[in-house]
Amino acid sequence: MRFLLALILLPLAQATPIPTELNQDGWFIGAQAYTFNRFTAFEAIAKTKEAGGNMIEFYPGQTLRPGSNIQVGHTMSDAAIAELLAECNRLGVRPVNYGVVAAKDAAEVRKIMEFAKKLSLYAVCTESTERIADWESAAKEFDIKVAFHEHGGSMSNPNYKVWNPLYILGVVESRDARVGACADLGHWCTSGLKPIECLRILRGRIISVHLKDKATTGNAAVVVAGKGVVDVGACLDELRKQGFNGNISVEHENDWDNSVPQVRASIEFVRARPH
Repeated sequence: MRFLLALILLPLAQATPIPTELNQDGWFIGAQAYTFNRFTAFEAIAKTKEAGGNMIEFYPGQTLRPGSNIQVGHTMSDAAIAELLAECNRLGVRPVNYGVVAAKDAAEVRKIMEFAKKLSLYAVCTESTERIADWESAAKEFDIKVAFHEHGGSMSNPNYKVWNPLYILGVVESRDARVGACADLGHWCTSGLKPIECLRILRGRIISVHLKDKATTGNAAVVVAGKGVVDVGACLDELRKQGFNGNISVEHENDWDNSVPQVRASIEFVRARPH
């Protein structure tokens, strides 16, 4: 009986939600710091704010601040974490996610989740599906969501599977609801897939979004949301229908030295779409 009750309650498991005061016109919207990878994390925070975002998704390896040799990541000291959080607080930009980060074993999964807890993150983003049991266990223990991300791929490379939403669904569908997918709209397009169809396959399991539009399907330049072939508007409508309440991180992988105007335009596109 207890086992059956646990199965019934499984879909109800939820991580601590993103604070409602961060909501902008129905969306939790900010930037993936990788957009500003030619700058430091401190500068990425400032650029995110300048672009109109109030949350940021950090990635491992970015230099902390000008003049520093510290890199953002789950091996940072507590003093460095405190410095990073202080800058976020100073500028009013909330750290909400971390990734894409790999984990070689259960000990590293735990180290990543301990880091996420210190930052009070909503989720972490990874492609290490082979560690699913460890991620699920840690998601429950730390009450932090885990989102499996995808880069571009195809059936011609059977060693790389996470590009396929059907594969991700198979990995997560029987797991705790805190384990799901990061929907990288642009990378699905790189793989020749239609992002809106991928969202529908993963219905109810979308934890976070990497928002990028593409000039054409396949390997093509990233463009401002609404200017390419991804049909970002339809994807946002689908997310709304699904009751999505995770973070959307604009990841503008173009115009590397001056991308704030493009990030701002993408954030404005999202905010103009009713939730």
